[in-house]
Amino acid sequence: MTHLKDGLFFKRLLTVVFLLLTQCCAGQSQVGGPPQSVLATIGGDIILPCHLEPSVDASGMTVEWSRPDLDPRFVYVWRDGVELESKQHPFYKGRTAVPIVNLTHGDISLKLSKVKISDEGKYRCFVPTLGTESTVELAVGVAPFIDISSERTDSSEVVLQCDSKGWYSQPEVFWLDAEGNLLSAGPTETVRGPDDLYTVSRRLTVKKSDNFTCRVQQKNINKMREAQIYVPGGK
Repeated sequence: MTHLKDGLFFKRLLTVVFLLLTQCCAGQSQVGGPPQSVLATIGGDIILPCHLEPSVDASGMTVEWSRPDLDPRFVYVWRDGVELESKQHPFYKGRTAVPIVNLTHGDISLKLSKVKISDEGKYRCFVPTLGTESTVELAVGVAPFIDISSERTDSSEVVLQCDSKGWYSQPEVFWLDAEGNLLSAGPTETVRGPDDLYTVSRRLTVKKSDNFTCRVQQKNINKMREAQIYVPGGK
Protein backbone atom coordinates (compact mmCIF):
# COMPACT_ATOMS: atom_id res chain seq x y z
CA MET A 1 0.00 0.00 0.00
CA THR A 2 2.88 2.38 0.82
CA HIS A 3 4.43 1.81 -2.61
CA LEU A 4 1.07 2.50 -4.26
CA LYS A 5 0.67 5.80 -2.38
CA ASP A 6 4.23 6.82 -3.26
CA GLY A 7 3.55 6.07 -6.92
CA LEU A 8 0.37 8.16 -6.97
CA PHE A 9 2.15 11.03 -5.19
CA PHE A 10 5.01 10.96 -7.73
CA LYS A 11 2.59 11.03 -10.68
CA ARG A 12 0.69 13.97 -9.19
CA LEU A 13 3.97 15.79 -8.54
CA LEU A 14 5.02 15.35 -12.17
CA THR A 15 1.65 16.64 -13.31
CA VAL A 16 1.97 19.77 -11.17
CA VAL A 17 5.52 20.43 -12.39
CA PHE A 18 4.42 20.00 -16.01
CA LEU A 19 1.53 22.45 -15.55
CA LEU A 20 3.79 25.01 -13.89
CA LEU A 21 6.34 24.78 -16.67
CA THR A 22 3.61 25.08 -19.29
CA GLN A 23 2.14 28.17 -17.66
CA CYS A 24 5.59 29.69 -17.18
CA CYS A 25 6.81 29.23 -20.72
CA ALA A 26 3.57 29.66 -22.67
CA GLY A 27 3.89 33.46 -22.58
CA GLN A 28 7.63 33.62 -23.27
CA SER A 29 8.51 35.60 -26.36
CA GLN A 30 10.14 33.99 -29.36
CA VAL A 31 12.49 35.55 -31.90
CA GLY A 32 10.99 35.82 -35.37
CA GLY A 33 12.23 37.00 -38.76
CA PRO A 34 11.48 36.89 -42.50
CA PRO A 35 11.05 33.53 -44.27
CA GLN A 36 12.89 34.77 -47.37
CA SER A 37 16.12 36.59 -48.09
CA VAL A 38 16.44 40.37 -47.95
CA LEU A 39 17.82 42.26 -50.96
CA ALA A 40 20.05 45.31 -50.56
CA THR A 41 21.68 47.63 -53.08
CA ILE A 42 25.36 48.53 -52.87
CA GLY A 43 25.80 51.89 -51.15
CA GLY A 44 22.27 51.93 -49.73
CA ASP A 45 20.77 51.17 -46.33
CA ILE A 46 18.83 48.03 -45.39
CA ILE A 47 16.81 46.71 -42.45
CA LEU A 48 17.39 43.10 -41.40
CA PRO A 49 14.06 42.19 -39.74
CA CYS A 50 13.92 40.50 -36.34
CA HIS A 51 11.29 40.91 -33.63
CA LEU A 52 9.95 39.34 -30.46
CA GLU A 53 6.63 37.51 -30.58
CA PRO A 54 4.67 38.46 -28.55
CA SER A 55 6.16 41.93 -28.32
CA VAL A 56 7.99 42.78 -25.08
CA ASP A 57 10.47 45.46 -24.03
CA ALA A 58 13.92 44.23 -25.10
CA SER A 59 15.91 47.29 -24.00
CA GLY A 60 17.06 45.49 -20.86
CA MET A 61 17.96 42.26 -22.65
CA THR A 62 21.12 41.22 -24.48
CA VAL A 63 20.66 41.33 -28.25
CA GLU A 64 23.28 39.82 -30.55
CA TRP A 65 23.58 40.10 -34.32
CA SER A 66 26.34 37.97 -35.80
CA ARG A 67 27.70 36.31 -38.93
CA PRO A 68 29.02 32.78 -38.28
CA ASP A 69 31.52 33.08 -41.14
CA LEU A 70 33.36 36.05 -39.59
CA ASP A 71 35.95 36.26 -36.82
CA PRO A 72 35.02 38.03 -34.62
CA ARG A 73 31.50 37.04 -35.56
CA PHE A 74 29.57 39.89 -33.94
CA VAL A 75 28.00 42.51 -36.17
CA TYR A 76 26.13 44.27 -33.36
CA VAL A 77 25.80 43.64 -29.61
CA TRP A 78 23.42 45.38 -27.19
CA ARG A 79 24.01 44.58 -23.51
CA ASP A 80 23.13 46.29 -20.21
CA GLY A 81 21.49 49.18 -22.03
CA VAL A 82 24.45 50.07 -24.26
CA GLU A 83 26.00 49.04 -27.56
CA LEU A 84 29.24 47.06 -27.12
CA GLU A 85 31.43 48.32 -29.94
CA SER A 86 34.42 46.41 -28.57
CA LYS A 87 32.74 43.13 -29.57
CA GLN A 88 31.99 44.28 -33.11
CA HIS A 89 33.78 43.14 -36.26
CA PRO A 90 35.79 46.03 -37.79
CA PHE A 91 33.89 45.73 -41.10
CA TYR A 92 30.74 47.03 -39.40
CA LYS A 93 32.12 49.92 -37.33
CA GLY A 94 29.76 52.89 -37.59
CA ARG A 95 27.37 51.08 -39.95
CA THR A 96 24.93 49.23 -37.65
CA ALA A 97 22.19 50.33 -35.29
CA VAL A 98 19.16 49.05 -33.38
CA PRO A 99 17.21 52.15 -32.24
CA ILE A 100 16.33 52.15 -28.53
CA VAL A 101 12.77 53.22 -29.36
CA ASN A 102 12.39 50.04 -31.39
CA LEU A 103 13.88 47.86 -28.67
CA THR A 104 11.24 49.00 -26.19
CA HIS A 105 8.57 47.62 -28.53
CA GLY A 106 10.27 44.28 -29.13
CA ASP A 107 11.63 45.28 -32.54
CA ILE A 108 15.28 44.20 -32.62
CA SER A 109 15.74 44.65 -36.36
CA LEU A 110 19.24 45.69 -37.45
CA LYS A 111 19.81 48.74 -39.63
CA LEU A 112 22.85 48.30 -41.86
CA SER A 113 24.14 51.42 -43.63
CA LYS A 114 26.37 51.91 -46.70
CA VAL A 115 25.95 48.30 -47.82
CA LYS A 116 28.98 46.63 -49.40
CA ILE A 117 29.34 43.52 -51.53
CA SER A 118 31.15 41.86 -48.61
CA ASP A 119 28.02 42.28 -46.44
CA GLU A 120 26.25 39.49 -48.31
CA GLY A 121 25.65 36.39 -46.19
CA LYS A 122 23.65 34.88 -43.33
CA TYR A 123 22.98 36.96 -40.22
CA ARG A 124 21.94 35.49 -36.85
CA CYS A 125 19.63 37.42 -34.54
CA PHE A 126 19.89 36.00 -31.01
CA VAL A 127 18.50 36.88 -27.57
CA PRO A 128 20.38 34.73 -24.99
CA THR A 129 17.87 35.22 -22.16
CA LEU A 130 15.13 33.72 -24.34
CA GLY A 131 17.35 31.06 -25.90
CA THR A 132 15.79 31.60 -29.33
CA GLU A 133 17.18 32.92 -32.58
CA SER A 134 16.34 33.85 -36.16
CA THR A 135 18.43 33.83 -39.33
CA VAL A 136 18.28 36.43 -42.09
CA GLU A 137 19.86 35.93 -45.52
CA LEU A 138 21.17 39.15 -47.06
CA ALA A 139 21.69 39.30 -50.83
CA VAL A 140 23.53 42.31 -52.23
CA GLY A 141 22.96 43.67 -55.71
CA VAL A 142 23.72 46.85 -57.63
CA ALA A 143 21.85 49.37 -59.70
CA PRO A 144 23.14 48.41 -63.16
CA PHE A 145 23.25 50.63 -66.23
CA ILE A 146 21.85 49.49 -69.57
CA ASP A 147 22.18 51.08 -73.02
CA ILE A 148 21.27 50.16 -76.62
CA SER A 149 23.04 51.42 -79.73
CA SER A 150 22.25 50.74 -83.39
CA GLU A 151 24.10 50.71 -86.72
CA ARG A 152 22.62 50.24 -90.18
CA THR A 153 24.68 48.12 -92.59
CA ASP A 154 25.00 48.34 -96.37
CA SER A 155 22.65 45.36 -96.74
CA SER A 156 19.79 47.32 -95.07
CA GLU A 157 20.18 45.31 -91.89
CA VAL A 158 20.37 46.98 -88.51
CA VAL A 159 22.78 45.75 -85.84
CA LEU A 160 21.56 46.45 -82.31
CA GLN A 161 24.00 46.26 -79.43
CA CYS A 162 22.92 46.07 -75.81
CA ASP A 163 25.53 47.00 -73.19
CA SER A 164 24.96 46.71 -69.45
CA LYS A 165 27.42 47.19 -66.61
CA GLY A 166 27.51 47.20 -62.84
CA TRP A 167 26.33 43.64 -62.07
CA TYR A 168 27.51 41.88 -58.93
CA SER A 169 27.09 38.38 -60.35
CA GLN A 170 27.05 37.41 -64.01
CA PRO A 171 23.63 38.14 -65.56
CA GLU A 172 21.86 36.76 -68.62
CA VAL A 173 21.02 38.89 -71.66
CA PHE A 174 17.96 38.39 -73.89
CA TRP A 175 16.54 40.15 -76.93
CA LEU A 176 12.76 40.24 -77.42
CA ASP A 177 10.41 41.54 -80.11
CA ALA A 178 7.36 43.75 -79.55
CA GLU A 179 5.25 40.71 -78.60
CA GLY A 180 7.73 39.53 -75.99
CA ASN A 181 9.09 36.62 -78.03
CA LEU A 182 12.72 35.64 -77.50
CA LEU A 183 14.91 36.31 -80.52
CA SER A 184 17.98 34.50 -81.75
CA ALA A 185 20.94 36.79 -81.08
CA GLY A 186 24.72 36.63 -81.02
CA PRO A 187 26.71 35.27 -78.08
CA THR A 188 26.89 37.25 -74.84
CA GLU A 189 30.24 38.91 -74.24
CA THR A 190 31.17 39.16 -70.56
CA VAL A 191 33.91 41.15 -68.83
CA ARG A 192 34.62 41.18 -65.09
CA GLY A 193 36.26 44.39 -63.95
CA PRO A 194 38.78 45.06 -61.15
CA ASP A 195 35.84 46.02 -58.91
CA ASP A 196 34.43 42.47 -59.38
CA LEU A 197 31.41 43.87 -61.23
CA TYR A 198 30.31 42.41 -64.57
CA THR A 199 29.78 44.15 -67.90
CA VAL A 200 27.79 42.24 -70.54
CA SER A 201 27.10 42.91 -74.21
CA ARG A 202 24.97 41.15 -76.83
CA ARG A 203 24.16 41.97 -80.46
CA LEU A 204 21.03 41.42 -82.51
CA THR A 205 20.74 41.80 -86.29
CA VAL A 206 17.28 42.77 -87.58
CA LYS A 207 15.81 43.34 -91.04
CA LYS A 208 12.36 44.74 -90.29
CA SER A 209 10.80 47.69 -88.51
CA ASP A 210 9.73 46.88 -84.95
CA ASN A 211 10.20 47.64 -81.25
CA PHE A 212 12.96 45.59 -79.66
CA THR A 213 13.73 45.04 -76.00
CA CYS A 214 17.01 44.10 -74.37
CA ARG A 215 16.49 42.36 -71.04
CA VAL A 216 19.35 41.79 -68.60
CA GLN A 217 18.44 39.49 -65.74
CA GLN A 218 20.14 38.35 -62.54
CA LYS A 219 18.13 35.33 -61.41
CA ASN A 220 19.66 34.66 -57.99
CA ILE A 221 18.33 37.95 -56.58
CA ASN A 222 15.42 38.36 -59.00
CA LYS A 223 16.79 41.62 -60.44
CA MET A 224 16.06 42.71 -64.00
CA ARG A 225 16.75 45.72 -66.21
CA GLU A 226 15.22 46.45 -69.62
CA ALA A 227 15.76 48.98 -72.40
CA GLN A 228 13.81 49.40 -75.63
CA ILE A 229 14.60 50.72 -79.08
CA TYR A 230 12.46 51.32 -82.14
CA VAL A 231 13.91 50.41 -85.53
CA PRO A 232 12.17 52.29 -88.38
CA GLY A 233 11.76 50.84 -91.85
CA GLY A 234 14.62 51.18 -94.34
CA LYS A 235 14.61 53.92 -96.97
